[in-house]
Amino acid sequence: MGISSHELHLEFPQYKGLIEELKTTDLRFNEKLREYTDLDHEIEGLEKRDAPIGDDKLHRLKQKRAQLKDDLYQTLISNGKSS
Repeated sequence: MGISSHELHLEFPQYKGLIEELKTTDLRFNEKLREYTDLDHEIEGLEKRDAPIGDDKLHRLKQKRAQLKDDLYQTLISNGKSS
């Protein structure tokens, strides 16, 4: 299984400037981004260490990360500009 980074600015490089802007101007976006980043690091750490975790739990963590990414993306496109 390949381990890759899912940092938001790497997932959506066209919105890098907007991500930075919203981190400072949109409290809700910043909170979701922090949750997304923490969860991404947790998943990446579990995968790198091959930690003993059930497939179901890892799958649920990845689903939550995907939902957060979708929510963040919706905020980005609703702001309607890319950098």
